[in-house]
Amino acid sequence: MRITLRLIAALLVAASLVVAVSTYLQVRAETRKLTEDLARRGSMLADALGELAAAPLAARDAAELSRLVQTYGGREGLVGVAVFDPAGVALAASASLTPDLRAVQLLAPRALGPEGRVSRLVRDRYIYAVPVRDEGTLVGVLAVVRDAAAIRTTLSRMWRHNFLRLLSHAVLISLVSLLIIRWNILAPIDQMTGWMKQIRSGETSAAPPVARGLFEPLASEATQMARSLAAARAAAEEEARLRQQGQSLWTPERLKEHVKEKLEGRPLFVVANREPYVHARQGKKVQVIVPASGLVTGIEPILLACGGTWVAHGSGDADREMADAAGRLPVPPEEPRYTLKRVWLTPEEEEGYYYGFSNEGLWPLCHIAHTRPIFREEDWRHYQAANKKFADALLEEMGDVRDPVVLVQDYHFALLPALIKRRRPDARVALFWHIPWPNPEAFGICPWQRELLAGMLGADLVGFHIQFHCNNFLETVDQALECRIDGERFAVQRAGHLTLVKPFPISIAFSEPPVRSQAEPSQEALRKALGATARYLGVGVDRVDYTKGIVERFRGVERCLEKHPEYQGQLVFVELGAPSRTHIKRYQEHMNEVEAEAARINARFQSKDYKPIVFLNRHHSHAEIEPYYKAADFCMVTSLADGMNLVAKEFVSARADECGVLILSRFTGAARELHDAVVVNPYDTGQTADAIRYALEMSPDEQGRRMAGMRAQLKENNIYRWASRLITELAAIRL
Repeated sequence: MRITLRLIAALLVAASLVVAVSTYLQVRAETRKLTEDLARRGSMLADALGELAAAPLAARDAAELSRLVQTYGGREGLVGVAVFDPAGVALAASASLTPDLRAVQLLAPRALGPEGRVSRLVRDRYIYAVPVRDEGTLVGVLAVVRDAAAIRTTLSRMWRHNFLRLLSHAVLISLVSLLIIRWNILAPIDQMTGWMKQIRSGETSAAPPVARGLFEPLASEATQMARSLAAARAAAEEEARLRQQGQSLWTPERLKEHVKEKLEGRPLFVVANREPYVHARQGKKVQVIVPASGLVTGIEPILLACGGTWVAHGSGDADREMADAAGRLPVPPEEPRYTLKRVWLTPEEEEGYYYGFSNEGLWPLCHIAHTRPIFREEDWRHYQAANKKFADALLEEMGDVRDPVVLVQDYHFALLPALIKRRRPDARVALFWHIPWPNPEAFGICPWQRELLAGMLGADLVGFHIQFHCNNFLETVDQALECRIDGERFAVQRAGHLTLVKPFPISIAFSEPPVRSQAEPSQEALRKALGATARYLGVGVDRVDYTKGIVERFRGVERCLEKHPEYQGQLVFVELGAPSRTHIKRYQEHMNEVEAEAARINARFQSKDYKPIVFLNRHHSHAEIEPYYKAADFCMVTSLADGMNLVAKEFVSARADECGVLILSRFTGAARELHDAVVVNPYDTGQTADAIRYALEMSPDEQGRRMAGMRAQLKENNIYRWASRLITELAAIRL
C-alpha cells in the first residue's frame, strides 16, 4: 500500500509541476498579448489627443486643456487623461484620475527624455505617455490611463481553470494508477507469492502463474529457481531413501564432490565436434537450439555438475556474434555453469574434415552398415588440419593449468590425443569413442589406419561402450602397429607410453519425472493432433541415418499389419526423424528411401482417417519428444549398428508409469544393459513384426515388471556414475 501511495503522490507532484509550468507560460503569453493590445490602443489615442492639446499647451490655456481632458477622459475603458508642462507640473487632469495621478506624474517626465513615448502597467492601470510638440517645439506631455483590471481577471480565471483541470486529471490519474497497479502489479505479485509458498511447501511443481508482460523476466527466473529447488528436493529425498536402504545413488552433487576430490580442483576440458548450444538466426531474431545428439545428452550433465570448458565447432550462423572475441560464452544461457569455446572452421575445412573424412569415411567404416566408406586425400588433409586447429584452441584454453584433464569425444578427433600429449605431457587425456569399432579386417580398409591409431594411442585412456569394441580395437592395434598388448590390463604399450582400453557404457541423467501435468498432451490428444484415430501408438526417435534401421522398422510395422490384419486401422507408428548430414549424397538418398517406404506402406493400408505410419521429418526438442515417449504403447530402436543408443534409455527414463514396451535391436550397446527390452534382429522383418504384436498384447503386469527392471538398472548406472568411473580411471593413471 505504501508503494501505491508513493507512486500516486509522485504522479500528482509530477502532474502539478507540469500544469504549473504550462500555466505560467500560458499566463505570461496572455499577459504579453493583452498588454500589447492596450499599448496599441493607448498609442493611437495618445497621438490623437496630443495633436489636439499641442496648441493649448503652447499657449498655456488651462481652460481649453481642462475641457479637453474632461471631454475625452470619460470614454469607455479610459480612467482618465492628464496634461503636463515640460517641468512635469500637471496643467489638467480628469477628476477620475486623482487616485492614480501620483503614479502618472512619476512616469510622465520620462517621455521628455531620449525614450520618447513610455508605457507602464501599474497595478490595474495602464499608463501611456507621449511628448507633445507644437511646430517642432516640445511643449509638454500627455498621458492616457486605461483600466487594466480585465488582465488580472483573465489571468485569475486562467489559473483557476487550470487548477480545476489539474484536480480532475489528478483524480483520473489516481484511479487509473490504482487499477493498473491492482491488475498488472499487485495481482501478479499476489499470485506469484502464493505460487512461491506452494513451491516452498512442495504442494505444486507447476509453472508460475505470471508468464507475460512486466513480470516475464521474473517468471522466467522463478521457473528456473523452481526447477532447481524441485531437483534439489528430489535428489535429497532420493539420497535419504537410498541411505536408509544402505544404497548410494550417483547425483550431480555427488559427482561434483567426487571430481573435486579426484582432480584436486583442476578444471575439466571437453573437446567435441558438436556444440551443446547453437545460435541460429530466425528472421531478425537469434534462437538458441539444443542439437538432437546423444553426445550432448550424455556429456552436458557432467559439465553442468562440475563446470569446465567445452571446446566445439561453432556451426550456427549467429554463433560468432553471440560469443566474445575469443569465441567464448557462458552456457546454459538461462543459468550459466560452464564455458563454451567455439572453434571456427572454413567451409572447405568443414567439408573435408566433417562431411568428408569423418562421415563419408570413418562413420560407415565403423558401423559396417553396408554403405561403402569413401576416403579422399584432400579430406584427410582437412581432417589433420582441423584436429590441429582444435588442439591449438584447447591448449590456449588450458594455458597454465597444472595437470589438466581432457575428455576427447568421438571419431572426429582421432589425432587429437597425440597432438595434446606432444605439447602438454602433463595433461591427462581420455578419448571416448561413441560409435562401434569394427574388426581389424574392416578397419584395415582405411588408408591412414596407422596414423589414426597412433593419434588415439596418445591418450592415457581410450573408452568404448562395450567390451566387444575394446577387443576389436586391441586386435586392430596389434595387427597394424609395432606395440605390446597387455591382455591382463587391457592396455597398449607403445613408444614408452601406456594406454588403457576399457568399456564405459554411457548413460543419461536419469531422474524421476513428475506425474503427467494437465498441460501435457495425452495419447488421445497426440493422436488427434496427428490426425490418427488408431487405438495403439508406437514411436521411433532418430536422426535420419542409414545406420538407424528406419526402413527396416517401417517394414516390420508393415509385416505386422499383414500377419495380423486385426491391427489395421488400430495401430499408428510415429517416426520423429531429425534430418541429418543432408549435405552428403548418401544421406539425401536415404531420406528419399525413408519417405518413399512410408508412402508405399501408407498407400497399402490407409483409409479416409487412418494411415499406419506418420513420418515427422524435422528437428524436435526434448520437450516435444517427451510426450510421445510417455504416450507410446511401444518404442522401437532398431539400429543396424550402434555404439550405445541413448534413445532407448530416454524412453525408459520417461516411463515413470512403468508402462510401455521397448523393442530394441541386438546390434546396439544398450541391448547389453537393458535385458528386459524385447530384443530383435532388425534385418529379420518377421521377428520385428512378432515383437510389435507381442508388445501390443503384453499384459500390464509384465510391462510393469520389465520397465521397473530397466528403470532400476538405468537409475543405478546413470551418466554421473559413467563420468565418475571414467574420471576415476583417468585420475589413477600414473604419468
